[in-house]
Amino acid sequence: MHKANAWAQMEPKGKLQPYTYDLAPLQSEEVEVEIDNCGLCHTDLSALNGDFGLPYPIVAGHEITGRIVALGDVANEKGLSVGQTVGIGWNKESCGHCDPCLAGDPHLCVNLKTTILGSNGGFASRIKAHWLWVIPVPEGINAADAGPLFCAGITVFYPLLEYGLKPTDKIAVFGIGGLGHLAVQFAHAWGAEVTAFSSSKSKHDETLKLGADHIVSSRDTTEWESLKGKFDLIIVTVSASLDWDKIISMLAPKGRLHFVGIPYDAIPVSVFSLLIPQISVSASPAGSRSAFNKMLRFAARHKIRAMVEHFPMSRINEAIEHLESGKANYRVVLDADF
Repeated sequence: MHKANAWAQMEPKGKLQPYTYDLAPLQSEEVEVEIDNCGLCHTDLSALNGDFGLPYPIVAGHEITGRIVALGDVANEKGLSVGQTVGIGWNKESCGHCDPCLAGDPHLCVNLKTTILGSNGGFASRIKAHWLWVIPVPEGINAADAGPLFCAGITVFYPLLEYGLKPTDKIAVFGIGGLGHLAVQFAHAWGAEVTAFSSSKSKHDETLKLGADHIVSSRDTTEWESLKGKFDLIIVTVSASLDWDKIISMLAPKGRLHFVGIPYDAIPVSVFSLLIPQISVSASPAGSRSAFNKMLRFAARHKIRAMVEHFPMSRINEAIEHLESGKANYRVVLDADF
């Protein structure tokens, strides 16, 4: 039985502290990974802030890259090998036999086990996961920076794939942060005309370099008047409450308002505003295992990468403060230094 070293929150609102625990014996379908890097995501902050009601100690972290160090008997026959560089995201195990799994949607598994809800996550030296969710990092992607692709990347790529967006479509992205800066890159590489809605003028030049064709204020709604009926897809990456009626009015017939950020307040939607132009409102969590493969190949081909800042994992509390203060540009990655 191996031991894992980690950084854990031991009490509500407490600073993370060194923590050691035993890894359970490797099961036949499991893979054990030595962690090299782990992204720090706002969902990790939610877990540490008590939003999920997790028991203590909490070992968060779900944007993992590292190297395989052991394979169960079944996992050993699934195209993986010891020493291979892989990533693990929000999901760590799906049952394989429920209707969503059999339909090719294991991320919607009714028996899904996630990486940090009820499990020890990636702020650690080692982790185990089912072979399906241990995902090879392809050539052309720098594994040290790739952690955010396994959460933010798949989250914004999935709606492009799932809803059959075309290169001739017009896509808007609300919020150019950790999710949004990747959404702009993916939508641009997809071939779409991309409009970025941002509250930060300081990011304009950078957002254009990421691939935005147009930049519009997300605060001054008077700029939105000329955009009515324009967009085939609007991706919302923020948690703020916005003027949803005006946003919906910017959708083209059969357009879609899609949430990957999580606004805390309820969203008032008039059915009449959806009915006449046949508009849809939707949301999605991460993506299927197949979508992960496509996302990584697409990112490698088009040189899409998360913009990251690195901290040693031993400075994890400093990294958390950096992210909470809004200073991160755009994602934070922790480098394991146990």
